Amino acid sequence: MTALPASKAVYIGMEVVIAVSSVIGNVMVVWAVRINRSLRETTFCFIVSLALADIAVGALVIPLAITISIGLQTHFYSCLLVACTVLVLTQSSILALLAIAIDRYLRVKIPMSYKRVVTPRRAGTAVLLCWLVSIIVGMAPMFGWNNLQHLNSSKITDDLVVTCEFETVISMDYMVYFNFFGWVLPPLLLMLAIYTEIFYMIHKQLNKKVRFSQKRYYGKELKLAKSLALVLLLFAVSWLPLHILNCITLFCPACDKPIFLIYIAIILTHGNSAVNPIVYAFRIKKFRTAFWKIWKQYVFWNSTADSVISSIQHAPRGQGDKWTGGKGST
Repeated sequence: MTALPASKAVYIGMEVVIAVSSVIGNVMVVWAVRINRSLRETTFCFIVSLALADIAVGALVIPLAITISIGLQTHFYSCLLVACTVLVLTQSSILALLAIAIDRYLRVKIPMSYKRVVTPRRAGTAVLLCWLVSIIVGMAPMFGWNNLQHLNSSKITDDLVVTCEFETVISMDYMVYFNFFGWVLPPLLLMLAIYTEIFYMIHKQLNKKVRFSQKRYYGKELKLAKSLALVLLLFAVSWLPLHILNCITLFCPACDKPIFLIYIAIILTHGNSAVNPIVYAFRIKKFRTAFWKIWKQYVFWNSTADSVISSIQHAPRGQGDKWTGGKGST
């Protein structure tokens, strides 16, 4: 068995850390919304959808990416399904971010009628619609827009077995023209415009002579909008490098792409799934409070209880009786 190259070993190690962090952090996000009634607003419904996609990245996509990186030989359509799963989860994250931006815009634009317009049922429908569109967009290569017809005999056997790599099965025409130019870049630019308008409207209201309650309302909206805009910025920074590399692959096939750049781009995309809970914890007080409650109630308390029980079990008989109120055996 040959040893892994140092670059690949470092890559796999980082992927494992990101996978564990992503699952734990985003499970806490979902858990926080479940136990904290103040987090059950429509915005946090979309945040939960985003967290579920990030959990799937940590629990499913990253292990598959590690498997692919070691040169797994598999059927063409099995490899294609893995690649399409990544595309579905990425698209669901983008559409969840877009839904969050539209939700915050409506909350600032129509504060008096917001709750009548944006009902929990409509928010749930929007989440389902986001996932449905994501599945259609992400699964398009399974229905023909792939590289099967373009692979030569050196890359695929008669039984359609290939060395599973993303670029082997996914068409760069699809990735650049349809995915990036059609379903990644336009939503990102639209979200940029929405958040610009949100900040403009909030600052306009704050500069007016309004009641204290209104100023407080818009102050809270400004703080939350800044936090969610940061989530969007981190998403763009994490995903654009990989899409730029895809453009280079399509428009300049002869251009050399160093393997370490590809690894960095992949790590950035997967790492984005782990950073959102950190942003929520540091920037949104409701999440910070809920995370601390989870930690105290389910982690700290359990470890303390275990140590107390262990002390009782291993203490001498007389000392153990002190723990039980001085009562010995009957």
